[in-house]
Amino acid sequence: MDFKTTNKQVQRSAITRRALLEAARGLFGERGYAAVGTEEIVRHAGVTRGALYHQFKDKEQLFEAVFEEVEARTTQRIANEALGGATDPVAALRAGARAFLAVCAEPEVERIVLLDAPAVLGWERWRAIGLRHGLGLVAGTIQAGIDAGLIAPQPATPLAHVLIGALDESALYVARAEGPEVARAEVVGILDRMIDGLAA
Repeated sequence: MDFKTTNKQVQRSAITRRALLEAARGLFGERGYAAVGTEEIVRHAGVTRGALYHQFKDKEQLFEAVFEEVEARTTQRIANEALGGATDPVAALRAGARAFLAVCAEPEVERIVLLDAPAVLGWERWRAIGLRHGLGLVAGTIQAGIDAGLIAPQPATPLAHVLIGALDESALYVARAEGPEVARAEVVGILDRMIDGLAA
């Protein structure tokens, strides 16, 4: 098999994978994991059932790949939209918390990240993927605050774990609340007070 043939196969495989991820993300985000079958996914993606199982072991593995992608995009959006305009690391933490809650309120993100992922993947896997994408961003912002003398000196990584845990629980609380807007305002106030409490 020559290089040109191999390269075309790699490109076709990448196109197939992208089509499956896009179709699955839209369907999972709209109706949830349990309500979507693999036949519907392959039909929306315009590929065969065999192509699905060539790319992913099963529907759960496809969902995990979708979740990982949504997590990565969410983290990047927060870094770009919220943290980019902050005047200092403490303001960046506040802005990041607000941006995280706003993104989690979007129906697709709420359904995939908060409601389905913990149930489908289990809490430990859900948490590990979330930390892989968000931990560095939060820990880096905390360390920048410590270095600037704005946050009291302390280990940045464990503090980042605590803050991410608080953010995840806040987003879950808002997602399950009868009045999400009121719940979001309440948790934003609490998170602001927590972040203010870190001041040096």
